[in-house]
Amino acid sequence: MGHEVAEDNQSPLLPTSSSSTDVSAVLAKRTGTLRTAVAHIITGVIGAGVLSLAWSIAQLGWIAGPICMLAFAGVTIVSTYLLCDCYMFPHPEYGPNRVKSYMDAVRFYLGEKQHKVCGVIAQESLYGNTLAYVITSASSIK
Repeated sequence: MGHEVAEDNQSPLLPTSSSSTDVSAVLAKRTGTLRTAVAHIITGVIGAGVLSLAWSIAQLGWIAGPICMLAFAGVTIVSTYLLCDCYMFPHPEYGPNRVKSYMDAVRFYLGEKQHKVCGVIAQESLYGNTLAYVITSASSIK
């Protein structure tokens, strides 16, 4: 009688296919800390691909190897700045909104057609990364 069920205002982290394409429609509770962010970055960076990076760069020699590493660092910095710029966007009525995922940012800034093209490229990239991890782990086990 006096017990009322509290309404759950937290939305799911992944929207369903029936949800609208509005990127601000899905609200997610952010529970990450600096410690968990650093842990995710470290585990993402120290992976099977990085373990063979030193050997691959060494094969390029003393001139092309460091130049290649600087080029990789430059691409990483540019990509980081692009993603950071796409993270927030101004909304005339609601103020600044936060984009929840990379694919939502692509849909918002480039449109639905480019969203589908980018989705195919992202899935193929995941497939390639998975294949590289399988080959690297198999050679490590050997």
